Amino acid sequence: MSDPLIADVPAIDLVRALVTVRQTVATAESLTAGLLAATIAGVPGASAVLRGGLVVYATDLKHSLAGVDAEVLATEGPVAASTAEQLAVGARTRCGADWGVGLTGVAGPDSQDGHPVGTVFLGLAGPGHTEVMRLKLPGDRWTIRIGATRTAVSELLRCVREAGSGPADRVGRSG
Repeated sequence: MSDPLIADVPAIDLVRALVTVRQTVATAESLTAGLLAATIAGVPGASAVLRGGLVVYATDLKHSLAGVDAEVLATEGPVAASTAEQLAVGARTRCGADWGVGLTGVAGPDSQDGHPVGTVFLGLAGPGHTEVMRLKLPGDRWTIRIGATRTAVSELLRCVREAGSGPADRVGRSG
C-alpha cells in the first residue's frame, strides 16, 4: 500500500525537484501539526531533501521554537500573514534548509481571533525569495488541513521550479 498522505498531492514531484536542484526543505506548522512534513516524508528518498519540521501549535512555541517575533504575535496574532512568513523563515534558518514553509490558520470548528474557519496563511521562504498567501479553504477540519498541505506542496514545487529556471524567468516573486 502506498502512503495515503501523498495521494493527490504532488509530493513525489516536489522531492524530485528538490533533489534535482540539490536543495532542502523544513517546515513550521501550526494548524497542520506536522502533516506537511509527514506528507513529504511519505515519498521514498525524502531523507535527501527533508531537513525537519517544527510543530508549533501553541502560540508561545511559534516564538520560542520558530522565532516569530513576540510583538508580531501580540499585535497581529498567530493567524496572520506576517506570522506565516516568519514561520517559514524560522523553519529555514533553524533547521538549516534552503526552503522553509510556514502554515498557520483556523481548521475549526470555531473561528479564531475574528478569522473564519478555513482561513490559512502559507509562507514560503527560500534563496532570495519570500512570499505569503492567504487561502480560504472549505470543509471540515481534516479537509482544511489536507487542503493546506496540498497547497503548500504545490506552491513550494512552483517556487523550486521557478528558482531553478533562473532569475530571468522569475517575475515579481523575489523578496
